[in-house]
Amino acid sequence: MPLSFLFAQCEESAFTPKPRGYPKVIYPAKEYQQFDESYCHFTFEYPKYAEIQQDTSFFDEKPSDPCWFNVYMPGFAAYVYCSYAPITKDRPIGKLKADAFKMTGWHNKKATYIDEHPFRKPNGVTGILFTVDGPVASQLQFFVTDSLEQKHFMRGALYFYTEPSPDSLAPVYDFVRKDIERMIETFEWRN
Repeated sequence: MPLSFLFAQCEESAFTPKPRGYPKVIYPAKEYQQFDESYCHFTFEYPKYAEIQQDTSFFDEKPSDPCWFNVYMPGFAAYVYCSYAPITKDRPIGKLKADAFKMTGWHNKKATYIDEHPFRKPNGVTGILFTVDGPVASQLQFFVTDSLEQKHFMRGALYFYTEPSPDSLAPVYDFVRKDIERMIETFEWRN
């Protein structure tokens, strides 16, 4: 047996790690259903793959209004946290808007950019959709109010229950963003 054959068998092969993989995401059909809960002052369309969960606890206390709820998307481990506040003397529209800007601005610690997209619909629904770029906990936040009577204010924020990694979440974020835009487009206040 040649000596070179023995040495060839003793050689160690170099270990090469496999690149990190991401789970395959199965996107459901874009179908919508009506949100028309009696505990809220508005309606909108939300995806059929999502569930509405009324929020009955806020830091071990009752929320300030029964119209606090989550739009839970189990297939994506995502929540749109929604909170409603009536506009009053104690909570004027200016303070509610300032709070919405403050909560979005809190992401400036890691955000690379925050873009504001104001909107005004013919039915009196107005608001701002915030897009927050970078490795942040909530890349999409919004608020809607009624410009005609100034009685109502609702705020929403999208959260994924995973480490914020904009590159790997980008396809899922884009998919869910379209559903949130649909929520805003179909949003109507009830009297």
